[in-house]
Amino acid sequence: MLKLCVAGAAGKMGTAVIREAAAKGFQIVGAVEAVGSQCVGKGLRELGICDSDTRIVGADKLSEAAANADVYVTFTAPAAEVHNVPVVAALGKRIVLGTTGLAEEQDRLLRQAVQGKVPAVFSPNYSVGVNILFQLAKALKAFPQEYNFSISEIHHTGKKDAPSGTAKKLGEIISQLRGYSTVVHGREGISPRKTEELEITALRAGGVPGIHDLIVAGPYEMLRIEHVAFSRSVFAQGAVYAAEWISKQREARIFSMEDVLGLA
Repeated sequence: MLKLCVAGAAGKMGTAVIREAAAKGFQIVGAVEAVGSQCVGKGLRELGICDSDTRIVGADKLSEAAANADVYVTFTAPAAEVHNVPVVAALGKRIVLGTTGLAEEQDRLLRQAVQGKVPAVFSPNYSVGVNILFQLAKALKAFPQEYNFSISEIHHTGKKDAPSGTAKKLGEIISQLRGYSTVVHGREGISPRKTEELEITALRAGGVPGIHDLIVAGPYEMLRIEHVAFSRSVFAQGAVYAAEWISKQREARIFSMEDVLGLA
């Protein structure tokens, strides 16, 4: 039976991951929240998260929470990851990281803490459909140069980072294919598009779990590929797939969801 330690356990994503893992018969042996959270000390059953007596502990007891886990799954905040992930890697635990909004230096520190030490999966989006979208995007290089690529994304009002990590990764793929060197996040006034520009726009509205559109437009036609997440459960589903997959890997390196899904 796969044993998981989940960070951000009482948050929306942590709760979704725990429920998805429990539905597959996996065991939640550790649950972590920020020090000072009102959920610290309470059991997962008590909080209505799942049928488990595992109690949530503060991040100051992370080593204790992860001690018996096979995989550490985390969707928290960038600053928390910089502190927590090196602790877990030092314990020799496999890691599934889904936190977005990392600054370049934070990303570097996390990769430095993990690469060559433990098997891990880092991904800005654990949706199966989105990761297939990344692959589809790579096939679009056949469009002539006069076709323009644009990306738009919509998320709930509680999402802090913009554009989303998914939109950024999609933008990286497209920029590499098309030679874009600049990203424009919306327009105002007199602002004609330049050939070197990629447009990425972000909207925040209501409780939208996530919508991503990739638009390719030429003089006489437009191709639009849209991915819609119905709920956070789609990301939890993928994270649990990744946890199950990484538990069987022996190579101490950072993998992607493309590796998990056999798309790489």
